[in-house]
Amino acid sequence: MNMSASEELEKLATHYASEAVKLDKQGARGMAIAMYQKAIETLLKLVQLYPNYGLNKVYIQRAMAYQERIKVLQGGMPPIEVEPTEGREEGKEPTQKTLTTPSRVKATFDDLVVKEKPDVKWDQVVGLEHAKKAIKEAIVYPVQRPDLFPLGWPRGILLFGPPGCGKTLLAAAVATEIDATFISVDAASIMSKWLGEAEQNVARLFSSAREVAGNGRPVIVFIDELDSLMGKHSNEVGGETRVRNQFLKEMDGIIDKGKKLHVYVIGATNKPWDLDWPFIRRFQKRILVPLPDYHSRLQMFKLYTSDLELSPDVDLHELARLSEGFSGSDIRDTCQSVHLKVVGEFFESGLAKNKLAKPRPIKMDDFRRILEERKPSVSVEMVALYNRWFEAFKAL
Repeated sequence: MNMSASEELEKLATHYASEAVKLDKQGARGMAIAMYQKAIETLLKLVQLYPNYGLNKVYIQRAMAYQERIKVLQGGMPPIEVEPTEGREEGKEPTQKTLTTPSRVKATFDDLVVKEKPDVKWDQVVGLEHAKKAIKEAIVYPVQRPDLFPLGWPRGILLFGPPGCGKTLLAAAVATEIDATFISVDAASIMSKWLGEAEQNVARLFSSAREVAGNGRPVIVFIDELDSLMGKHSNEVGGETRVRNQFLKEMDGIIDKGKKLHVYVIGATNKPWDLDWPFIRRFQKRILVPLPDYHSRLQMFKLYTSDLELSPDVDLHELARLSEGFSGSDIRDTCQSVHLKVVGEFFESGLAKNKLAKPRPIKMDDFRRILEERKPSVSVEMVALYNRWFEAFKAL
């Protein structure tokens, strides 16, 4: 990739978008639309010239947001209000070259993260005993008795494995266990929908977490699709490099053994082999979240069919055997598909018009037909890749 060319296009897009916002604020709709259009064209040109670049998804999101604003302006909506730049003195232009965006379409920091108190208990995470044990040792016990950990404790936990196997559930369950503030973001949100803001979002993310922890409450920062933020990139441009460096700096800040704040970063990825070594090293615990074994599949079928009316011929043990290689989400989807099939049949029969009538019980043959039509979402080759990576980098 021609570094200077890509950086030039990035700067040009920033300039056009900034001018568009300024004109939009002044009520100059026609000129604002023209500038938004130029910003869109420049972003799409970036995507076209560098099709393998990691930030293309973000660029497309920005272009779509600007297009939405154009539609609003064409509909005769009033000028936007622009959020003031931090540190700006009245009457002076900002010196920091950041992109200010329309408040009507802007994704603010508070929109990019979800702060919540999850209500997921350990028993809702079926199986995964090794992963649960490792997470308890890294997070739960230090929160309960920090005095027993003179050498400190891990702050970075990497959960990796096939999709749909419970990585998010694990993170939510540990947050419930220690009554933590759960800050959930995905990597695309960290990178931001807006040029020039991803770096600040990373800093604000960790600053917010430290502030909450400083008031005595543990914080879990859960980052999904970690590889899209911290993967290996041979074609980086300036903005992405700065964001990655900022994240490394923030991770170093919370890993510092001299600090006793309970801020934990749990990263989840389906592609651990795409992670760069500097980031792998900062996750002291690296835990494989595997496909469920026979016992776990049996427990999942019991869980997902607990609210369904089953015929006596339904053999959950046989279903657990037939679903070898299925992920937790595959099993849930199977139960849902069987239920939908029976309910659909009930509606098509016309019996649903009778409010007292109910669908027939689900039979074993219903499950067999669905299982014949479904294949596991994770291939044998992929499972082998996870196991090889685990053997090379495991840290339980």
